[in-house]
Amino acid sequence: MPKPNKSSGETLFAELSQLIAQSQMQVAVAVNSTLTMLFWQVGKRINQNILQNKRAEYGKLIVPTLSAQLEKEHGRNFTEKNVRRMMQFADQFSDFEIVVTLSRQLSWSHFIALIPLKSIEAKLFYANKAIVETLGKRELRNQIASKTFERTNIANTQLMVLQFRSIHSKTHIYSTF
Repeated sequence: MPKPNKSSGETLFAELSQLIAQSQMQVAVAVNSTLTMLFWQVGKRINQNILQNKRAEYGKLIVPTLSAQLEKEHGRNFTEKNVRRMMQFADQFSDFEIVVTLSRQLSWSHFIALIPLKSIEAKLFYANKAIVETLGKRELRNQIASKTFERTNIANTQLMVLQFRSIHSKTHIYSTF
């Protein structure tokens, strides 16, 4: 029986290692997506419950109590601070389809970085940037801190003004003939 050579064994090991790594990554993405959707659903359900009772005081009372119960039963993901983030998340990202799509590509940590942003345009800009450039949460936070969205908007506005002036000056020249 022929003895396998070392290079074929190394190649097989490398191929199997790659398969394992890809599978582990797929599992991590699926788990993250499922958790993110769970957090959105928890936030949405609590928001609906508070709105149905139409009392801000009810919300102030129910969230600490509910989060304490959830944390005791299901772990530290459900601290009061995290439950409030879930509520903000569901409120600010109200479109289920957008959340489903983004949750397949962004982690909960990404969403936590996006929540404080003022406009949905900024949130979607940074979400898209994180996806396209495969930014981790630290890099995303750095982009937000350096105000990339605002600088891009300023640059785009200036470009539009220059284009408008260029078009306007050409039409002005032609109208003098």
